[in-house]
Amino acid sequence: MSQRSYNHIWKDAMSELSRLLAEELPPEPPPPQRDRVVFFQQLATLYVRYLQVFRQLEEAHNLLVHPQKRRLVRVILNGVMGRLLELKNEMVEKEFSEYHYVDDVLHALKLTPAALEIPIPQFFLNERSKEVEERKTMLIDILKMVVKTKDPDTSVDTLMTEEEAIKIIQMAERAWHGRLRAKLNKEIRFGSFDKSHRAKNTGSAFSEMAAIRIQKVWRGYIQGKKARIARDEEMIFLGMVVDPKYQAPCSAEAAAQAIEASTRIKQKQHEEAYLKSIEEILKQLREMEYHDTSKTMKNQIRQWFFECRNATGAFPDYPSEEDGGSALIFAEKSPQELMEEIAMKEEEEANNSKSKGTEEKKGKGKDKGKEAEEEEDAGLKMMPSAFLSDLEAANKRFEDVWKNRNESENFTQMHEVELVKEELRKVIEAEVRVQVDEEMREELAELKLSVDKEKAGKAKANAKKKKGSKSGKKKKKEKDLTADRTLESLCQELVEQGLLKPAKDVRMQDFWGDYNYLGTTLRQNDIEPMPSLLDIRQVLSLYAVLPLGSQEVHEKAPLIKSILLVGPAGVAGKYPGKNGLTMMLHMVFKVARLLQPSVIWIGDAEKMFYKKVPKEEEELDPRRLKKDLPKCLKLIKGEDRVLIIGTTRDPQSADIKGLSKMYGKILLIPRPDYGSRYILWEKLIKKQGGNITKALDLSSLTKVTDGYTPGHMVQVVSSVVSQDRIQELTNRPLTAGDFVGPLAKFEPVFQKEEEAIKNWYAKTPLGKRRIKAATGKEEEAPPKGKDAKKKEKK
Repeated sequence: MSQRSYNHIWKDAMSELSRLLAEELPPEPPPPQRDRVVFFQQLATLYVRYLQVFRQLEEAHNLLVHPQKRRLVRVILNGVMGRLLELKNEMVEKEFSEYHYVDDVLHALKLTPAALEIPIPQFFLNERSKEVEERKTMLIDILKMVVKTKDPDTSVDTLMTEEEAIKIIQMAERAWHGRLRAKLNKEIRFGSFDKSHRAKNTGSAFSEMAAIRIQKVWRGYIQGKKARIARDEEMIFLGMVVDPKYQAPCSAEAAAQAIEASTRIKQKQHEEAYLKSIEEILKQLREMEYHDTSKTMKNQIRQWFFECRNATGAFPDYPSEEDGGSALIFAEKSPQELMEEIAMKEEEEANNSKSKGTEEKKGKGKDKGKEAEEEEDAGLKMMPSAFLSDLEAANKRFEDVWKNRNESENFTQMHEVELVKEELRKVIEAEVRVQVDEEMREELAELKLSVDKEKAGKAKANAKKKKGSKSGKKKKKEKDLTADRTLESLCQELVEQGLLKPAKDVRMQDFWGDYNYLGTTLRQNDIEPMPSLLDIRQVLSLYAVLPLGSQEVHEKAPLIKSILLVGPAGVAGKYPGKNGLTMMLHMVFKVARLLQPSVIWIGDAEKMFYKKVPKEEEELDPRRLKKDLPKCLKLIKGEDRVLIIGTTRDPQSADIKGLSKMYGKILLIPRPDYGSRYILWEKLIKKQGGNITKALDLSSLTKVTDGYTPGHMVQVVSSVVSQDRIQELTNRPLTAGDFVGPLAKFEPVFQKEEEAIKNWYAKTPLGKRRIKAATGKEEEAPPKGKDAKKKEKK
């Protein structure tokens, strides 16, 4: 696609965004919605529409080469991502579920389930590729260093388990028996052939019979081949099978990939040229316009001094740096309005400090149940957004600058020099204002002394008092227990202790799954469906990837500090003692902040909150992190792109209150459904190098393997589709039986186990709220007001 095509995609996305903003920011606020179902429908429609805008903007930003356009699209992208997270948070609060099924919305907007796929913006990795590579090389160097420094004599070899030893013995025995069987079969086959060959008469009858048999086999083979070709052509014609020529990468795809690679190069070149021009233009503007801007600004401020004196009878107080300095003076307001605004700000700050304590006390006294009832009576409203104002400003910038801009002469899509000057003039104006404010404050003090006969000392003292009152109490800073240590030394110690390990290069698109087509139907029949693997991928993309990838989104969007992944079916004795535990947590979180965005993974998360510690684990003391880890979790702020992810296969053994407090989001990882299993088998076999032919009945294989996890499937495919087996595919294609045998060695996830985890999830805070909402729908609400009086009379 050309740059013109991506410009059209951007403009289409902006037109839809402007319609969304008009609906979300009407001149008058809409009345509260009393029906929860209707309100959720509105939220879901907004969510799906914003998601389509997000998909278009990501596609445009990915391959646009104009540096100024890319910057504006990036700002809008961050705003749309943040708004998506806000809408998702409201949908969870109103439907009491992490997973939503919006088939009716898709039908109304004429979209397919594929439109709900959340893309991961390419700039997350492209703009941090150097940083990521540096981290990888640093970790690899540390790992090599740790391996070299280890003493081979003192290193403890990993002990072989009983199961591993039995498997090795079984493999050796089976191989020996196989060799004996093959040898015996060979002797029998060749021995019987020699006897029958000697017994046969070598006359003409034997030759004729042999010829007939050969002809029969050959003709059968030819006819079968023709029938298969005719059937394949018919299936391709009917659209039931993809034409093989479209399965292999064609010349058009290769050309598209080459164009995309050249576009990436152009992006870098245009970006470098843009940054270089900024330095040159900034230097020119400082030389040419700095003095004139300073002179004009001083004249305007002097004029404001005397206008205020004529209006109020005295010279004004100069606005402080915190209020914006002389920027307040240049706002479109009269001197009297400006003085009133400054006085109002001072009064508000004084009142706020007094009213904070009383409001907090009143808030604590309120009952949460009463608040919920008041909200229901008043109706449901949208929560205030932190991103709509930014989106509105960016949309206005687009309409003013880019919507109707004539770019016929800018075929190469280089940066616009006039726009660069316009932006840099604001930078120079801010630099000039700082210097002018200092000079004009002194000039104002001299005017007051000479004309109004006021003491400058009093004004300065009052200004100091005001500044001191704004600062308030100083917050205690977290003690840095390793202030004298470098990042490399901290990483090295964590690697030595086995707490920092290299992660596999896996992307969200590698997490395969299918849409849950029965979700809406099951909920309409009051049955809570288990989420599909695609639902899990979408939720993790929203809760983990998008906030960690963008600093702006992470700071303003609803903050998610921790996620617990629960699915059907190690704490070590390092850093002993309380001080050692504090040091370990401090080091882990410090490295996570220095290397953000980062994820802290906790395996077997239930052990930290055991109801009763098993005897074999008492020495390890798995509950010693129970108190200190939640404290560290509180220290994670919006600016820290750090996420804690816990995984557990046995949540029933843990205290559910402790887990719920520690992990803000609890997500069920289900066993894959039929659609997800079908996709997994197909993708895994092709990825391993196998071919899917008619001999392989994928539908039956998918049906038979109900209850097996994706991990089981990966292991089976890697063992069956080996290099030797790939070479035999032409003569012996893959069949379902090839996979059933190895899969039988694994124990599947039974429905009872899944139901147990589902029942446990119903006891979590969100699960309880959903059950209450479901039972509330069935029960009739008690009548209120006039309706109640009428019933009493009857």
